[in-house]
Amino acid sequence: MSDGAKRQTQAPQPAPAIPGRPGGFGNQRGGPVVKPKNFKSTLKRLWHYFGKERKMLSLIFALILIDAVIMFTAPYLIGRSVDAMSLTGGGVDFGLLEVTVLVLLIAYVADAVLTFMQGWLMAGVSQRIVKNLRGALFGKLQKLPVSFFDTRTHGELMSRLSNDIDNVSNTISQSTTQLMSGSILILGTLGMMIALSPILTVATLITIPLVYWLTRSIAKRTSVLFKNQQIQLGKLNGHIEETVTGLQVVKAFNHENKVIEEFEEVNQALREVGLKAQIWSGFLMPIMNVINNLGFAVVAVVGAVLAIQGDVTIGIIASFLTYSRQFVRPLNDLANTFNVLQSGVAGAERVFEVLDEQEEPADRPGAVELKDPKGHVVFENVSFGYRPDVPILKDVSFESPEGSSTALVGPTGAGKTTVVNLLTRFYDVTGGAIYLDGRDIRDYTRDSLRKSFGIVLQDTYLFSGTIKENIKYGRPDATDAEVETAAKMANADVFIKRLPKQYDTLLSENGSNLSQGQRQLLAIARVILAKPGLLILDEATSSIDTRTELHIQEALLQIQQGRTSFIIAHRLNTIRDADTIMVVDQGRIVEQGSHDQLIEQQGRYYNMFVNQFKNLETLLDDPEKGHGLA
Repeated sequence: MSDGAKRQTQAPQPAPAIPGRPGGFGNQRGGPVVKPKNFKSTLKRLWHYFGKERKMLSLIFALILIDAVIMFTAPYLIGRSVDAMSLTGGGVDFGLLEVTVLVLLIAYVADAVLTFMQGWLMAGVSQRIVKNLRGALFGKLQKLPVSFFDTRTHGELMSRLSNDIDNVSNTISQSTTQLMSGSILILGTLGMMIALSPILTVATLITIPLVYWLTRSIAKRTSVLFKNQQIQLGKLNGHIEETVTGLQVVKAFNHENKVIEEFEEVNQALREVGLKAQIWSGFLMPIMNVINNLGFAVVAVVGAVLAIQGDVTIGIIASFLTYSRQFVRPLNDLANTFNVLQSGVAGAERVFEVLDEQEEPADRPGAVELKDPKGHVVFENVSFGYRPDVPILKDVSFESPEGSSTALVGPTGAGKTTVVNLLTRFYDVTGGAIYLDGRDIRDYTRDSLRKSFGIVLQDTYLFSGTIKENIKYGRPDATDAEVETAAKMANADVFIKRLPKQYDTLLSENGSNLSQGQRQLLAIARVILAKPGLLILDEATSSIDTRTELHIQEALLQIQQGRTSFIIAHRLNTIRDADTIMVVDQGRIVEQGSHDQLIEQQGRYYNMFVNQFKNLETLLDDPEKGHGLA
């Protein structure tokens, strides 16, 4: 079991998080449903992102206010037009009719223009807000500790950056103007209705309790369903990302049908919760239409009775019917907007969950920049565990003098990679201390400490871009000549020159258009170019053929000169020249010394060496033959 795998199985698990996923987002298949947080507090927090847009929002509000005044006037003019055509004795006031019709035409044209301007301005506002929110989330990801990414699926995190933020975007663009215009229209229309006829106003308001009860009942269900829908979508994205990344492994083991079945299981769960969410939210508008028609009928009947009694004119009834529609329509819009808000708030909650994650600890007060490190490293009684109850390193102490090379060997999961993770402060020790040049590494700023290390990992990662850009990743100001020199030292220049565009060859995601060995050569060239103060080589030649390895060893020996280096290796012939070889087992250093010293001890290192070279005893009998190995 590798240290990386151990991190996943031994990561902190605060309740009620999912096992292996601290801070649980419910992102594992079969995980518990996360209950939605406080709706109002999420909206309040989201409002903070409107800060720089408040002037533009004020302009949009002003346009909405002007538009609302126009809409308040239109029904009244309709009533005046009806009264102009129903004068006593059957006459028609053509002068009044012409004026009202002309003003109505102007009003509706102005309404269309103002509505377009509101939408256009609000689209810009929403996109800028979402840009800031997405930037905040991506920036947060850069500040989170390695342990956070060790215990989350990449697809689930991508879902938060894309799907969840898109939901927030839709909510802002659709809901903000509707909330402002709806509120103004409801209040203004209510005032106009009361002025025209208090009795008809009461008749119109009969349906309001039904609307409130309906919206509240459906919102209780849709809030949970939309939240669960986003969780299921994150699971689906995680499964897809994992399957596509490991497609070769899937095919190698003939697991195509199995991953299809797993996909169908997750996809089915998403379909079911999505169907429920859409059904419940879909109930709202049809039932609202029924309630609206009921209210319309009540107003018509009461208006007819009042007209017969002479309390109102036909024009007032016509105006009132339009006002009642205009009063109920914003209620419908607000009810529908509330459903959109549920989905948007569900997405915002998931974004804020990441934003609320604990970042890497801040540098200590008075932390200094690490400049020109000499490389004297001391581990003093260091203990560490990815989980408090499962220690990985136990009271480890050793010293690596300036310019020395220290090799770490031992069984998988013994804690070798953990040693370098602590040295680079990907994790901080839980006991003891690590010193670099006589100072606790926690007294250096984290950025300057990490810049001092050049790291070549077993699992090489290359970014989309050219080969030249990948080699220059740790030193962007390097010249093309320096890039080629580094590639030659790493023996990468040979295969690069055979490519059609050589150093300008574009790499696909993680350099998948290169072999694993070629990717590792580029990673070594990247470190050579960076010229770090200290080196960490974690199985740096594990994917390279034996012939190439000889050239790489020569290059590594060159760049190790004058630099403290730590080498993790399973192939023992690659570390026989190390100044100190430490055998790590179950979190402790059980043996240390040079290659020759450890061979003479005939302890654990000797047994490991014998297992790799079965003919060791014969070679040791003949020193001239054994010299190459020993």
